[in-house]
Amino acid sequence: MKNLLPLLFFGLTIFVNAQSTQDSESLKQIYDEAMKNGKSFEMLTELCTKIGPRLSGSPNAAAAVEWSRHLMEKCGFDSVWLQPVMVPHWIRGDKEVARVLNSKKHGLVNLNICALGGSPNTGPSGIIAQVIEVKNFDELKALGSKVQGKIIFFNRPMDPTKIFTFAAYGGAVDQRGMGAVEAAKLGAIAVIVRSMGVNLEDYPHTGGVRYSNDVKKIPAVAVSTKHAELLSSLLKEEKDLQVYLETHCETLADAPSFNVIGQINGGEYKDEIIAIGGHLDSWDLAQGAHDDGAGCVQSIEVLRLFKELGIKPKRTVRAVMFMNEENGLRGGQKYAEVAKTKNEKHIAAMESDEGGFTPRGFTMTASDVVKNKIKSWKPLFEPYGLTDFEHPGGGADIGPLGAQEVPMIGYLPDSQRYFDYHHTPVDTIDKVSPRELELGAASMAALVFLIDKYGLK
Repeated sequence: MKNLLPLLFFGLTIFVNAQSTQDSESLKQIYDEAMKNGKSFEMLTELCTKIGPRLSGSPNAAAAVEWSRHLMEKCGFDSVWLQPVMVPHWIRGDKEVARVLNSKKHGLVNLNICALGGSPNTGPSGIIAQVIEVKNFDELKALGSKVQGKIIFFNRPMDPTKIFTFAAYGGAVDQRGMGAVEAAKLGAIAVIVRSMGVNLEDYPHTGGVRYSNDVKKIPAVAVSTKHAELLSSLLKEEKDLQVYLETHCETLADAPSFNVIGQINGGEYKDEIIAIGGHLDSWDLAQGAHDDGAGCVQSIEVLRLFKELGIKPKRTVRAVMFMNEENGLRGGQKYAEVAKTKNEKHIAAMESDEGGFTPRGFTMTASDVVKNKIKSWKPLFEPYGLTDFEHPGGGADIGPLGAQEVPMIGYLPDSQRYFDYHHTPVDTIDKVSPRELELGAASMAALVFLIDKYGLK
């Protein structure tokens, strides 16, 4: 028996090396096909230029639903269907106005702003009030009754020392999400929030506000980072400055919409589902190229690459175009609800919602067993520049599946440029590199291939 052990070990080593070589060759086929004949950029160009902004409830969002369905049917997936979901319907209205009125040194000063999603309007006469600057909620609460009747200016920048810019975003975005509620509790009549951008820019970044039914809803606007610095400097010179705000936004009744789903049926384990997706809706200011048209077309491209290469998956591979991530997450919630009702078995869910930039790796919120298995494949991805498999995370739309103990994976591209474009008028197709976008789709397809082949247990 002792003499057999070295032979068994030698045989196992040969088998493992052969499997590794075979997997390397399979991944190279996927990457080669994507880089030579990928369709992600072609699809994204069509979505951005023919449809454009796709805020939930809008005619463009409805057009994007039909575009997605038609595209996946044209790709020849085994089944394509619409999953109904009711979504919020907020409209921006006419262009917003903001100006400093009474600066003795500078006269009238215009500020570049945009209404934040979900905000009520100021009324046709606008709002005029003194502005008070704060950095955080503790400073706000310390003001107490001084907040009554004022406009609160939240001016905490994203931390430039955070190399991973999503960490910087997470450290600043509470003022956008909850600033209006916290200020209204103390009697403020409106809020101005510094845009969630890393650099100094002329254009504002929109985004969602979380209102509370038991607190008065007050208007909330974002100001460009450059003009946040300007307003702050003016307030240092003159404490009693007043600002005029005018917005025309409106919240309408919830509207019917859909998640769009396409799949390739599995063979041996057809009841096990690997879901990949992005969110089809975008804010209304631009084309939503990086956020999140890129994630949508990359998810469709994964299935298209499988078909093009003749890969017949063991498990069912499903692409989901989620609706309403930006201002409600209704699509993700509905998908998880239906999956639970149907007792569907998702063995993994992957989301691409961090832009169409150069691949760096994958984030994971899963058991140690799952994370270690995926990390064991890291050497296969290193030739393609993917080395980061250490961070937690998945995605907002797949988040509701977490309650069903579904392993969640986020596609992780380079984050340095994402917040130059996030929720802004400049998130357009010309900001997307075709090569980087196709690399991302190939990386997602490669990981799905390995999950399908080996499972995650």
